[in-house]
Amino acid sequence: MSESQPLVLVVEDEPDLADLYAAWLGDEYRVRTAYGGHEALDVLDDVDGTVDAILLDRRMPGLSGDEVLAAVRERGVDCRVAMVTAVEPDFDILEMGFDDYLVKPVASDTLRETVEGLLQRGEYDTGVQDLFALTSKKAMLEAEKSASELADNEEYQALTEEIETLRADVDDSLEAVAETDDFEGLFREFDVDA
Repeated sequence: MSESQPLVLVVEDEPDLADLYAAWLGDEYRVRTAYGGHEALDVLDDVDGTVDAILLDRRMPGLSGDEVLAAVRERGVDCRVAMVTAVEPDFDILEMGFDDYLVKPVASDTLRETVEGLLQRGEYDTGVQDLFALTSKKAMLEAEKSASELADNEEYQALTEEIETLRADVDDSLEAVAETDDFEGLFREFDVDA
């Protein structure tokens, strides 16, 4: 396995499931497994935070996936995170710093596509990454909640407005690039906004 291949950390308290995910991904990526939240943070220390993507269970004994996610973001680990969990999403996900959300059971193709998508997002600038993460949350809530629940939730309405603003910013930046071919200017603009 080449050191140049992306490193994926699978965090799952069911060892058989963690090992299965690792087997599904092992042909294309370097994979490390952690069978709990504390072990996940130990692995991050071992690799000095140089992980490209994390697949993270939410409900684990000891240190929950939500707590691991908060620790990852507090440490400034620059990676994409997908929650892979049996926990149905609720409005609490709006405050969480993940990039994608999968509800178990998950098929091997879905898991591979998710990791591929996470890694592609990691190549984009912060504005586009934020847009992907927010639209993922919006889509997940729309799949799980009724139209009236969504309409009555202020956080969801704020999320929708934030997505529209980000989308307009991205569209404006892309238009500017198309008009001037100023790719450096595009990246400077996103870096200033971040």
